[in-house]
Amino acid sequence: MRLFLLIPILCFALFCSFPLILGQQPYIGLGTNACPRKGNSKSIRGYTCNGVAHSCQAYLTFRSQPLYYSVSTISALLGSDPSQLSEINSVSLNATFATNQLVIVPVNCSCASAYYQTNTSYTVHSTENYLLIANNTFQGLSTCQAIMNENDIPGNLFAGRKLTVPLRCACPTKNQTDKGFKYLLSYLVTWGDSVSLISKKFGALTDLTLESNSLSGQDKIYPFTTILVPLQHKPNISKIVVSPPPPSPSPPPSSSTSRGSSNKTWIYAVVGAVGGIVLISLLLLGILVFRKQYPRSQKKDDPATVSKSFEAPEKPEGKKVGEGSETLSEIISGIAQSFKVYEFKELKRATDNFSSSSCIKGSVYRGMINGDLAAIKKMEGGVSKEIAILNKVNHSNVIRLSGVSFNEGHWFLVYEYATNGSLTDWIYVNNSNGKFLTWSQRMQIALDVATGVDYLHSFTSPPLIHKDLKTDNILLNNDLRAKIANLGLARSAEGEDDQFPTTRHIVGTRGYMAPEYLENGIVSTKQDVYAFGVVMLEILSGKEVDAIHSEDKGSLSDVLSVILDGDSEDEELRDFMDPFLIGKFPLELAVFVVRMIDNCLRKDPASRPAMHEVVSSLSVMLDSSLAWERSVTVSGEQNFSRALDFTKPEPKTLGTMF
Repeated sequence: MRLFLLIPILCFALFCSFPLILGQQPYIGLGTNACPRKGNSKSIRGYTCNGVAHSCQAYLTFRSQPLYYSVSTISALLGSDPSQLSEINSVSLNATFATNQLVIVPVNCSCASAYYQTNTSYTVHSTENYLLIANNTFQGLSTCQAIMNENDIPGNLFAGRKLTVPLRCACPTKNQTDKGFKYLLSYLVTWGDSVSLISKKFGALTDLTLESNSLSGQDKIYPFTTILVPLQHKPNISKIVVSPPPPSPSPPPSSSTSRGSSNKTWIYAVVGAVGGIVLISLLLLGILVFRKQYPRSQKKDDPATVSKSFEAPEKPEGKKVGEGSETLSEIISGIAQSFKVYEFKELKRATDNFSSSSCIKGSVYRGMINGDLAAIKKMEGGVSKEIAILNKVNHSNVIRLSGVSFNEGHWFLVYEYATNGSLTDWIYVNNSNGKFLTWSQRMQIALDVATGVDYLHSFTSPPLIHKDLKTDNILLNNDLRAKIANLGLARSAEGEDDQFPTTRHIVGTRGYMAPEYLENGIVSTKQDVYAFGVVMLEILSGKEVDAIHSEDKGSLSDVLSVILDGDSEDEELRDFMDPFLIGKFPLELAVFVVRMIDNCLRKDPASRPAMHEVVSSLSVMLDSSLAWERSVTVSGEQNFSRALDFTKPEPKTLGTMF
């Protein structure tokens, strides 16, 4: 009797395990999005040990990114042998990869407990959490749940802590080895990927890749997840299909036809070469004749460069015009080397004689020059310093100066036009123009601003300090991408290691000024970092900095400590955030940003991060925000990073994430 009962049970167990034998693993899908551990469904912790071997040679893919873009850094991050990695990618040991280049990474995959994995170690940086480490640093080769499970005290995450990170790999099943498949490659899915495209890339059959991941042709796949690709041979980067093969050439002609064709080709080549030489000679002769008859005027009189209105006024020789020791003509001559010099009448025509309808704000006017919009700013006093700065600045996140003009003692600077105005017009809750920015748009703008400031700090020589970074001085173009404006107060960073001289000339905007600058006149790049933290506070809260101060009656750090150190973190964050964002942003990512802002606003300037560190953190943040936004759109559920739903609050878990 027991035997009859046992047979159905064994058959049922065999039937249930059949998909795992036939197909390697169930695809993880959006299971990675629930970062606080919520079970182990769909192999969230790793691929189950259902292969023939306990350990095997396996392969991962990785896309090079800042910090991890060379053979040495990628192999160190993923625990791979650098010589094997260089060989399989057909590069030298000291080679570097282009940003976002696909890299194949060989690893030794082993069964640990119930899951296949290859382990690597990772040292936590400031403001990181498990989700960002899994989905951004490791690009989805691990999961938040797997990292938390692997480490003894998962909630105790701090800068400098060493983590064991299990990476997703697997060994072939018996079904796969019987079909001749010796290796499995964990491929990182990215935007626009499909199972058929991934299979074609590695020369695999789509049906077998679907089977290896227990997928059907209708199932969707998502970025920050892995797909197992079965391979019969070791992968090599040179054999990856990156584009459709070219069309097959026509059959070769017969030998006699080939000879005739070859003779004709030779004749055509000679005729073409002789004809080309004759044509070039005639062209050069024409140019010489034209120049002789119509000699070019001197550069200073060329209307495309210097207009007549810029000729120096009649003054005694050596008379100065208030700009150092240079005469006006010398200043203009220097400017004309880099920027277009407009006649004043051109600007009058462009702005309808500087009418009130053309006024954007204050002394800035909207103008139409040669069919393009421009912002024309009337300046009081000298402008050579700002022009000199803008002359050596060339970055997409810093507003561009295109030309200048001078009339009756006033300078007019012509800038590129930012269609969507200043950031101020978009973020404050009390704006009455109906403008609104989504969470991802705010993160993109923050990254743009940070990138622009980092450019001034790190890529100009000597480094430049903006000194007046605020929402009014951040402009948005047609695509809502940010550009830093108004470098009139900028100055060179003359010291080393952030140790700069003091000044008694305190300039800027209160509320954005760093305390060490406001109180002691200490000038350093860290005062821009502080101002950036204030801007970020306004971006998140929708309030002006003065309103934040007056409501809480404390320093900005005190405002943030209420959120980060309070007993009801979720509720405090909800009260702090822009009401337009409530229910429309990922909670854990928002806490991450608040912690970053708190670091930027530290009283001790040496404790603040450098702008390149802020850029790195915000780059990760934007990627995660876009992934969250995409997952919300695709799945119809806010299930990435535990998106906020304040009507049904979930149990508090953020405290364990940092």
